[in-house]
Amino acid sequence: MIRISLSIELGKYCNCLRGIVAIGLVMTGCSSSKKVKEKVNLAVPEENLVIKKENNKQENPYGWSYVLDDHGYINLPTKDMTVRISGSKDSLIRHKKFDLSNLIEATENEGPKSPVALKILENYINSENKEPNGHCLAVSKNRFEQAYKEIHGHSIYEDLPEYMGTAMYTPKQVYNLLYVSASDTKKGWKSLPEAYRGKGNAGAVAYAGMGTLVDTKGVWSGDLQPGALMQVWRFQKDYEKVVKGVDVKKLDPYGHSFIFIGYVRNDKNEIEGLKIADQGFQSYRPLIPRDYEVWWGVNLSI
Repeated sequence: MIRISLSIELGKYCNCLRGIVAIGLVMTGCSSSKKVKEKVNLAVPEENLVIKKENNKQENPYGWSYVLDDHGYINLPTKDMTVRISGSKDSLIRHKKFDLSNLIEATENEGPKSPVALKILENYINSENKEPNGHCLAVSKNRFEQAYKEIHGHSIYEDLPEYMGTAMYTPKQVYNLLYVSASDTKKGWKSLPEAYRGKGNAGAVAYAGMGTLVDTKGVWSGDLQPGALMQVWRFQKDYEKVVKGVDVKKLDPYGHSFIFIGYVRNDKNEIEGLKIADQGFQSYRPLIPRDYEVWWGVNLSI
């Protein structure tokens, strides 16, 4: 499990805060098992929001140690399942040989159409490396923002509404803070709308007016559309702490960020799991309800 640290320059937005304020990212446990030393910049330069991907020795440059929880079972294969993409009549296949050829057509024939969601799926289908390793957050964020730019011709940051800004943060900063669930006990985190805290990519995109939130009940009732962004939490109590505002140095949460591909259904058309796209941490098998206690998704409308 990996904990991330964020540094955000706030001096020019609040006279009472000068220099660099460190905010700990509370999305852990979804880093690739391979050693990674490079840094990944997730925000525009003015935000100075940087994710540092640590190696699997669980060392932290800020000096505090990790209290490891046992999530080993979450990487174990589930029972063999059949996979049916909702809306497709001929994509009933074994999940280990998941064929994406009918996915775009199936998505176009059902529900609201999102060019960005379709582009995410298209890019994923055409990718020669569907499991790039690294951190789940960086991978899912890059997949979404790359697709957005390809469809609209510019960065998503240019289209963020002004109402997202607060007295302390620009709309870009609010979007990034919500996206990475950068919880904190100070008033900065609490200045963000509580309804969207802790929901990661789903909360950030929904708050920007670019999609509709889907909660745990909706996720497992079949409300997700392929290409939806998702943020999940292993424990309800961790999610609640993040929403309220917590000192992440004292928390060992377990979350994951990924793209929803399609539902896994049995012969009775009942939902058994979710096929996802992440960096390779869990995408090798469908996710099942017991994997996480809190599930959030956002069906894109852009």
